[in-house]
Amino acid sequence: MKRPLATAVVNGLLIALAVISLAPLLWMLSVSFMQTGEAAHFPPPLLPAAPTLGNYHELFAKAGMGRYLFNSFLVSACVTLLALLFNTMAGYAFAKLKFRGRERVFRLLLAALVIPAQVAMMPLFLLLKQMGLVNTYMGAIVPGMATIFGIFLVRQYARSIPDELLEAARIDGAGEMRIFFQIVLPALKPIIVTLAIFSFMAAWNDFMWPLIVLSDQGLQTLPVALASLSREHVQDNELMMAGSVVTIVPVLLLFLALQRHYIQGLLLGSVKG
Repeated sequence: MKRPLATAVVNGLLIALAVISLAPLLWMLSVSFMQTGEAAHFPPPLLPAAPTLGNYHELFAKAGMGRYLFNSFLVSACVTLLALLFNTMAGYAFAKLKFRGRERVFRLLLAALVIPAQVAMMPLFLLLKQMGLVNTYMGAIVPGMATIFGIFLVRQYARSIPDELLEAARIDGAGEMRIFFQIVLPALKPIIVTLAIFSFMAAWNDFMWPLIVLSDQGLQTLPVALASLSREHVQDNELMMAGSVVTIVPVLLLFLALQRHYIQGLLLGSVKG
């Protein structure tokens, strides 16, 4: 009897924590369907009295949310694809290829992890300005093309690939690029999915760098556009909640679609790293 009781208590606590965690998101979704000013009542209503899609219509028809949504998708997709390419190549090189100074360079990369990203923003901005990339999509994409964390993540997992497998491919006459794309990448699939989720979410949610590098309103991403919109409609809680829903839904759907591979990658990395 003790074991079923303990199981019921644990499950009950987990359900309660899940409800507490989801409650703000569910209320945000509910408010997004409310009439203007309805959420400002006290006490605030949990459900809309007369659900409406007017807030979403205003976002896309008047506030230009479709353009910002496209900008975020474009920047995040490009960052994810380039990050997967460069991080996997660099991680594999640090894990399996022997070259002079490999361990020393990798230690320097790990040491750079302690440096706050904000410290590098000004030098990076000045560098991109000299290259003519300020106020362009590429200016927003370049900083996310490779990350120290991504290289470290791939390197730790790539070390589990048997050296014998790579040597056999070299003996058979395969070049390094063929080995990488036909042998290494398939073996890295779980960690690639994990890295893709991390890269996409980081690019999608990034606020500071797009705010700095993209001055043209037509190039702004969703987080920056939503912040600008909140200053114009400071009392319109329903419209702001609708904008938040539009911002959250894509990354939530991505995570749910790739959840199984994401968890598998984390578990395999923790065991094999």
